[in-house]
Amino acid sequence: MRIVILGLSITSSWGNGHATTFRGLMRELVHRGHDLLFLERDMPWYAQHRDLPQPPYGRTVLYPDLLTLYREHADDVGAADLVVVGSFVPDGVAVGDWVQAQASGLTAFYDIDTPVTLARLDRGHTDYLAPRQIAAYDLYLSFTGGPTLQRLERDYGSRAARVLYCAFDPALYHPEPIPTSWDLGYMGTYSDDRQPTIERLLLAPARDWPQGRFAVAGPQYPQTVQWPGNVHYMAHLSPAAHRAFYNRQRFTLNVTRADMITAGWSPSVRLFEAAACGTPIVSDRWDGIDSFFVPGEEIFLADSATDVMRLLRELPEKERLRVGERARQRVLAAHTAAHRAAELEDHVRALAPRMAQV
Repeated sequence: MRIVILGLSITSSWGNGHATTFRGLMRELVHRGHDLLFLERDMPWYAQHRDLPQPPYGRTVLYPDLLTLYREHADDVGAADLVVVGSFVPDGVAVGDWVQAQASGLTAFYDIDTPVTLARLDRGHTDYLAPRQIAAYDLYLSFTGGPTLQRLERDYGSRAARVLYCAFDPALYHPEPIPTSWDLGYMGTYSDDRQPTIERLLLAPARDWPQGRFAVAGPQYPQTVQWPGNVHYMAHLSPAAHRAFYNRQRFTLNVTRADMITAGWSPSVRLFEAAACGTPIVSDRWDGIDSFFVPGEEIFLADSATDVMRLLRELPEKERLRVGERARQRVLAAHTAAHRAAELEDHVRALAPRMAQV
C-alpha cells in the first residue's frame, strides 16, 4: 500500500509519546513492503528537541504551514491507498477536512489520546478533531479499547472504530545485565492529574524509607515539586536511554492519566516497554488492565504507599524476577510494533478487500 501519515511528531520524542508509536509503526510497515510518507508540521518546540531528525524508514517531510502542505502534498494524499491523520496534529481540523476532500483511498484518524479527545469533545472543543469528522473518516484507530469503541460508533457515528494499542520494539527493549540503581522509578511527562498518584505511590514511600533509592524522569515538572533527598530527578531521557533506565530499577511505577482511568483499556507505551525489559511493574488500577496482565502474577496493583512499601521491602527476589519475566513473555506475544502493523493491515483489508493485493 501507499500510505501517508500526518502525525504530531516522529522526529522528536520530547514531551510526547507519539514519536515512539509512529517510529515503530513506520518501521514495521516499511519492513512489510509498504510505501510510507510521514508529514510533520515544523513546530519550534520539536525543532529544538529532535532526537531523530531523519527517520531511516520511509520518507519524512517537514512542512512549515498549511498552505505549503496543501500545495506540495496534494498529489501524495490523492494517490495514497490509506491516509492517516493523528491526534494533536496542529490545525488538525483543517488538515482533516483537506484529507477527506483530497484522498481517493481510505482515510483514518489515529487517536493516540482517545480518552483525552472524547473528554474535550464532551466539553465542546478540540482543535485537532471536529465531531462531524468522525463519521467522515473510513476508520477510527483508537489507543483505547473496550466500551470506548462502541461509543465512537454509537454516539459519534464512526463507520469503523478499531483498537490499535501502543507497542514496543523488542530490539530496543529487553533485559540487560547492568547494576541496579533504584528500588522504584517512574518515567512520564508531568501532568496535574497524575501527580497525586506519584506523590502517593513514589514520593511518600521515598519519605518513609530514607534508605530506599528512587528515580523520576520526565519534563515539565514545576519547581514547586519537593523531591525527597533519595529521589533522583531527570528532566528528560532520550529513547536511547529508556532501556537502561528500566533495567536499573527493581520495580517501575505506572501512573495513568485521569481520562484514561475513566475510559479504561488504555495501556501506555511505557507499560509495555518496562515489561519488555523484565522490570516488575507497580501500577494504579483501571478497568481492563487485567486484559493485558494478570494482577499478582504479571503485574502488581497498588492503592497506597503501604502497598508499595510491602513490595519493595518484603517480596522475595525470586518472585520479583518471575513476575517480571511473565510480563515480558506476555508483551512479546502480543504487543510489539510488528503486531500493530499486521493489525493495521487487517483493519484496512476488512474495509477494502482489494487492499490485500496492494
